[in-house]
Amino acid sequence: MTGSPRERRRRQHRDLSRTQILDAAEEVFADKGYHDATVKEISARAEFSVGAVYEFFENKDDLFAQLYARRGAEFMAGMRVVFEAAVPPRDRLHRLADFQIAFFREHAAFGRLFIRAPSLPERSVEENYTEAMTLQSKLFREGQDAGELREGDPDVLASLFSGLVAAYQATDPVVVDGAAPGTERMALAEFHDVLDAAFAA
Repeated sequence: MTGSPRERRRRQHRDLSRTQILDAAEEVFADKGYHDATVKEISARAEFSVGAVYEFFENKDDLFAQLYARRGAEFMAGMRVVFEAAVPPRDRLHRLADFQIAFFREHAAFGRLFIRAPSLPERSVEENYTEAMTLQSKLFREGQDAGELREGDPDVLASLFSGLVAAYQATDPVVVDGAAPGTERMALAEFHDVLDAAFAA
């Protein structure tokens, strides 16, 4: 970070303030839905004035899009780490499911918002979605070449895999109901069995 100590402190303070507003927006949007949430409620939850929120974000649409952009960047960084792991493709498939489920649990408000949102901010998610599906398709091709994953169109298999993970997340009490970890309706080990039944060679 460049600049004088004072300038660095100012930027750190702005970054922290922006993060607090995004965290509050995530919670309010998750609780109320996009249409019923207001900037006034978000500012109150973040303990900022409405005017202060508008110093960082143009409007509610921008705030909604930016919170997706933030979590999307974090999510994709984690996915790339999973794909770079030097483990067999079938194990990577398990790790990928575990990462996605754990990410929603760690950011439960975002998980609820993502599951319940009737429409997503397209500019924030389209590139991430395309990259995620490309990586998953590549994983299925590698698994097929290694004789570990079932034959078939890798793009279709990647979509089916995403659908199974999304269905698990949508019924995960830790995300949907704020339940304590360990109260899932299906243990991850059992979900691995489902993935193997669907995709193992």
